[in-house]
Amino acid sequence: MSVNSAGASPQMEIVLVKAGRTKIRYSAGLLHDDGIRIAVRAPWAGDGVRDFGFVRFEPGDVFTEYYWRDRWHAVKEVRDGRGALKGWYCDITRPAVRSGGELVVEDLDLDLWRSADGTTVLRLDEDEFAASGLTRTDPAAAEAAVQALDTLELLARGGDFEALLA
Repeated sequence: MSVNSAGASPQMEIVLVKAGRTKIRYSAGLLHDDGIRIAVRAPWAGDGVRDFGFVRFEPGDVFTEYYWRDRWHAVKEVRDGRGALKGWYCDITRPAVRSGGELVVEDLDLDLWRSADGTTVLRLDEDEFAASGLTRTDPAAAEAAVQALDTLELLARGGDFEALLA
């Protein structure tokens, strides 16, 4: 499924769940769903500016987000309001679940950032992941999450990162 014949993207609700609670919910335009990978586009859904030190997410930013039903991560391409690429923010998640117009994604705390030029690759929130207790409560999921982060980091450092999204 992709853009409809009128040129408008159907809307989906993206629901990011963390530790059993909805962390954020926002609308996004559905770009593509081939049964495995789902691509959506949405404006920055946060309140105001979020400055991470290595990147700022702010009103006007546009996120093209890729989710998989068979992978333990989501990749978000981040562009500023003029279209300049800022980089990619990757969430380590359980595989995405789509039900009608809603896409539910469970965040597992680990994240990765890759700058637009590829010179900065950062593993993020490993302390939050350790504190989550997932290694104790769901060791298989914890192992899959760490493996997904390791794989993304290798791709991000190896220069073939964008092929992941093709």
